[in-house]
Amino acid sequence: TSRKEGDKFNILSGFFEGKTTGTPLCATIENKDTKSKDYASVKTAMRPGHSDYSGYVKYSGYNDYRGSGHFSGRITAPLLFAGTIAMQILEKYKGVIIGTRIKSIYNINDDSEMKMSSHELNELKKKNFPVLSDLQGILMEQEILKAKENGDSVGGITETFILGVSAGYGEPFFDSVETKLSHMIFSIPAVKGIEFGEGFKVTEMKGSAANDQYYMDDGKILAHSNNNGGILGGITNGMPIVFRTAIKPTPSISKTQNTVDISTMTNKTIQVEGRHDPCIVPRAVPVIEGAAALVVLDLMLEREGEVWNLMK
Repeated sequence: TSRKEGDKFNILSGFFEGKTTGTPLCATIENKDTKSKDYASVKTAMRPGHSDYSGYVKYSGYNDYRGSGHFSGRITAPLLFAGTIAMQILEKYKGVIIGTRIKSIYNINDDSEMKMSSHELNELKKKNFPVLSDLQGILMEQEILKAKENGDSVGGITETFILGVSAGYGEPFFDSVETKLSHMIFSIPAVKGIEFGEGFKVTEMKGSAANDQYYMDDGKILAHSNNNGGILGGITNGMPIVFRTAIKPTPSISKTQNTVDISTMTNKTIQVEGRHDPCIVPRAVPVIEGAAALVVLDLMLEREGEVWNLMK
């Protein structure tokens, strides 16, 4: 990104001497590198791929078009602030580790097999571009830069792994683990799809292959495969929770596109100005992890409640 945001947070309440106090956490994260004038040309010209038109209709023309208002990816900053705290709680008290890799960018895939160990996930977290195959990562980065040079953008897929969640969390039907994770993940701008385990590929299997067969290992019930992504009947089964998220290409591109001027109701062309990322997939990785952490923490608190007080 060409924007220079420090993302400095200022905690106003709920935190004292290195610990949360139990009162509501409140923090602010200011935008410092803003250029609202870049959006003047899109006040009435509806940008393709953006929420301009749907927001204009929804809010009768009063929507804030500067930086997309509350449709902006910047709304993920507080989501990650809360998610980071959730991740610390999960790791300290439950040994739960959450990690995400970039599975693909455009048509370049990182097909290396994930061993799903805590060490492997922690190593991923150290990378600015979290892939298993560094060679594929270089090819992905080159594709992103090529799109930028051409005034275009690319999307991709992330793959998230949640280790250490035991069996029995979640509810069948409306409050399944898949339901809650999907609800939260789809709250992240630019997300267009999510799948669990083998996802759509499971339709290419027969039941004998798709079923995750169980076995005993040192007193624990495990499965030889994890095609269902650690969730059965909407409830965790003790295997790693695995899901993939589809991120669309950044809609702000400098190529000339067809659109409509809402003030005159006429056709026109538009060229989006300003500083825009050619790919937002790498920036979405920690946001997805934080969002997932909030869901998992909620699932555990719903089942166990105040029993966690005994761990202090």
